[in-house]
Amino acid sequence: MSTVHIYRNEAWYDLVSVWRTPGFVLPALAFPTVFYLFFGVLFNSGAASAYMLVTYGCFGIMGPAMFNFAINIASDRGHGWLTLKRLSPMPVAAYLLAKFCTALVFSLIIILLLFSIAVLFAGVQLQATQWLLLALVLLLGTVPFALIGLILGLTLSDKAAPGVVNLIYLPMALLSGLWLPIHLFPQVMQYASWIWPSYHLSQLGLKVIGMDQGYALWLNLLILLGTSLLLAILAVWSFKRMTTAKS
Repeated sequence: MSTVHIYRNEAWYDLVSVWRTPGFVLPALAFPTVFYLFFGVLFNSGAASAYMLVTYGCFGIMGPAMFNFAINIASDRGHGWLTLKRLSPMPVAAYLLAKFCTALVFSLIIILLLFSIAVLFAGVQLQATQWLLLALVLLLGTVPFALIGLILGLTLSDKAAPGVVNLIYLPMALLSGLWLPIHLFPQVMQYASWIWPSYHLSQLGLKVIGMDQGYALWLNLLILLGTSLLLAILAVWSFKRMTTAKS
């Protein structure tokens, strides 16, 4: 069996497995769309709807990335599936890439749903290049949240993972200005938002539509890339620690 075939099959079966889990699919798709319908369409319009399209888009892509990695990997560890996959000839990268592809598929569906709502019900009008660039920014922005989920999945039990993910996911969304515009926060909280990758991702997305806080593009991008690199290093350390403990 070719390497490409192995990667493709693993990605497909992971997607099918997750898609057959209503407890994951329904909240992942419903939360950002319902929130945007209420706060971005019913209670706002015009520029505010465009602003919240970006912030709720960031909120939407965070969930599938963090939950798919954290909960499923913790479950695979707890039931011995991860050990079995490591002992099989399948590359470890195929396992991780499959989960990332699943997160990307869900993120793409969420993005398309939010874009459709914005156009049909909120009257948001952007240029074609802005729509495409915004979608690309959001899709690439799944990386740091997938890494957070990976770290949690490698370190937490399957029972603890869902609660801990929620304890990180929801406060991160709130404190980085994804639910309410960041400029409405006290000055201290605005400065504190810089520690969250979700804040910098939202600023990159808002810069696409000209509604960011005005900081240099390279600054938000550099911090987001640096955060992703640190998370990747921590994920590798967590994996090595897990394998060492098993042996």
